[in-house]
Amino acid sequence: MKLDRRLAGLVLTVVTVVAACSGADTATPTATPTAAAASTAAGSLTIYAASSLTAAFTEMKTAYQTANPGVTLTLSFGASSTLETQIEQGAPADVFASADTSNPQKLVGKSLAAGAITTFAGNLLTVIVPPANPAGIKTPADLARTGLKFVAAGDSVPITKYANMLLANLAKQPSYPAGFVAAVSANIVSKEDNVAAVVSKIELAEGDAAIVYVTDASTAGSKVTTITVPTAANVPATYGAVAVKASSNAAAAAAFISWLVSPGGQAILAKYGFLPPPG
Repeated sequence: MKLDRRLAGLVLTVVTVVAACSGADTATPTATPTAAAASTAAGSLTIYAASSLTAAFTEMKTAYQTANPGVTLTLSFGASSTLETQIEQGAPADVFASADTSNPQKLVGKSLAAGAITTFAGNLLTVIVPPANPAGIKTPADLARTGLKFVAAGDSVPITKYANMLLANLAKQPSYPAGFVAAVSANIVSKEDNVAAVVSKIELAEGDAAIVYVTDASTAGSKVTTITVPTAANVPATYGAVAVKASSNAAAAAAFISWLVSPGGQAILAKYGFLPPPG
């Protein structure tokens, strides 16, 4: 009995020591950063994003909300220039993700952004035509042919700025006709609100050709045919994001932008053909 009592006492001592050690482990600060991260990313966020980001950000919404159960994302897509104007006028956005950096810079310059611009993606341009290619376009040089129906976006939409730069670069190519830029401009039959609307016009064969982002052509798939742009003439597009200063959830807005440039956010962007941010 004495031996049994000694063994029982020894067992009790061991159990007590193990419990104490276990208690020390659970008291380590490992749970604190998790709770902090969750609270940082918690709440509702309204994200204004360029229309060319529609497919990627729609998938991001699911991925981000799954990884951050305390977050609810609301997405609003449109031309970056239009979204910037809406934010200036007080639209309730928390994050602005633009197809350029000049529109976010307008918010920064007017003290409407909470911090500097974060560049989060890159893109390139291509020419698209309807699947049957009724105009028989073989190279971008054909965009200058008389009578061709060229679909463009509005003058303030980022794709227009990039497209104009591409046309200027193409005009310098040795095989392109004199007056190339003016000839293409004369072929414009409509100016759409955003690049998504431009793509839709070509899908429906309501135009012969358009200049869009490579990612738009990729997302459209078999609904359009792509005409390769000379690499030397192509124009890199840089996407930038800012947190809106008037946001009621500044911490969550900053957390989302940080996630955009994280491996998780970049993997989804790459899936849709976006390039890493420059630099």
